[in-house]
Amino acid sequence: MKVLPVAFDSLGTRSMATFVETKDVKIFIDPGVSLAPIRYGLKPHPIELKRLEEHWKEIVKLSKECDVLIITHYHYDHHDPNRNLEIYEEKIVLIKHPTEKINFSQKGRAAYFLEQIKDLPKKIEYADGREFEFGETRIKCSQPVFHGTNARLGYVFEVLIDDGEYKFIHTSDVEGPSQNDQLNFILENKPNLVFLDGPLSYMIYRFGVDNLRKSIENMKKIIRECPLDALVVDHHFLRDLKWRERIKDIFEIARERKVKVMTAAEYIGKEIEMLEAHRKELYKENRIVKLT
Repeated sequence: MKVLPVAFDSLGTRSMATFVETKDVKIFIDPGVSLAPIRYGLKPHPIELKRLEEHWKEIVKLSKECDVLIITHYHYDHHDPNRNLEIYEEKIVLIKHPTEKINFSQKGRAAYFLEQIKDLPKKIEYADGREFEFGETRIKCSQPVFHGTNARLGYVFEVLIDDGEYKFIHTSDVEGPSQNDQLNFILENKPNLVFLDGPLSYMIYRFGVDNLRKSIENMKKIIRECPLDALVVDHHFLRDLKWRERIKDIFEIARERKVKVMTAAEYIGKEIEMLEAHRKELYKENRIVKLT
């Protein structure tokens, strides 16, 4: 199985866009990317805008090669309902249910998205809690889980891809995981590789210290109970300049169990570029300084 993170926060944009290829099928999970409209009172720096376009071009290129596109929820860093809709032509599209376990905002976005692509895909399937087989490759979608710690931002589903020899889980926006159902999908499916949306610690006043503690304890459980090669922690967590410090205990446990804990950038051998988290420095220096 080939798993390629295409656009992630550690690579300079808001996204969890991921390409997966097995011997049976090519899959793209969450073909979207965006930037924080405002951070530190500043709009995106030109370096961020350039990175956004680079990532979008790569998402479009790889999505066109795929057989299956998966939309785990309807935030605009996970899908784009207005650009390059040809990526959905003749594809099997697995989507978050547009009217069940969904908040008001995402329900409106889902309806708009489905209207935009209605004549394009080969098939559209509501994927919440379902499994799909392509040859020997199985795609399993979790029941809807919170986008974060409660229903305010709606629900997402997590994705397992199992080719019979290797298991990969993409958690989508669990922001943790701090909740038991978010965690249990991972523990029950025993993945070898996880792309985890880490805790919303850069907004700790909203996320809460207790939820951060739960998230860290649950990451420890994942490392201890799953046959992991690597735990890739990214997305919301990589907006926090203190992310390494917050999970220093996890690095120690992972070393003992010979599990790699890393960002999406490190997973593909690139330097971490937390452009959003360093937006103030980008404007001050007008260049990329030390960004990790």
